[in-house]
Amino acid sequence: MNHAQSGSRGRFITCEGIDGAGKSSHIATIVESLRRRGVAVVSTREPGGTALGEKLRALLLHETMHLETEALLMFAARREHIARVIEPALARGDWVVCDRFSDATYAYQSGGRGLDPVKFAQLEGWVHPLLQPDLSLLFDLPAAVAARRIAEQARDRDRFEMEHVTFHERVRLAYLERARVAPQRITVIDADQSPERVSKQIEERISTLCL
Repeated sequence: MNHAQSGSRGRFITCEGIDGAGKSSHIATIVESLRRRGVAVVSTREPGGTALGEKLRALLLHETMHLETEALLMFAARREHIARVIEPALARGDWVVCDRFSDATYAYQSGGRGLDPVKFAQLEGWVHPLLQPDLSLLFDLPAAVAARRIAEQARDRDRFEMEHVTFHERVRLAYLERARVAPQRITVIDADQSPERVSKQIEERISTLCL
């Protein structure tokens, strides 16, 4: 069935994980898998996804700032993204596949940087009180392995990628904590295996969502 033509609300899928876990490389696979099923898909990312969001992304990834400023800018970009891209797409029946969402803010700003979880919850409840992903794929990888992967890539690194491995391990543990709280929504995928095995796990999970 072509979900985009069924008149029903679309589905919202997010991909999460520490830097170097490989989630971004699998997003194209997810999008293609859905399109083969006749689904209209919007592929997007956070921070970013809109003209304003991309400007905020540049600031967030490269400018040093206070922790709470960082969290507020993440949610400011997210509010714009939801209003201009995510909600309109879901309303017209499209599916949205997003590289990061609020789980990332919890993991990086609360888990990694120490933002008060109460303040995070207040921002989440204000910016998207009724919106959560239908499915979040958490690509889990030990921080030391992720750091080696990043070091092997010949490209400039942003300020999050340049953080010490202990920071990324705190982020990882916060992600896993979030997954324990919401196991129906968050599926943990072992990213420390071959791309083929990871893709197989993704395909199996996506299939259940498409039923």
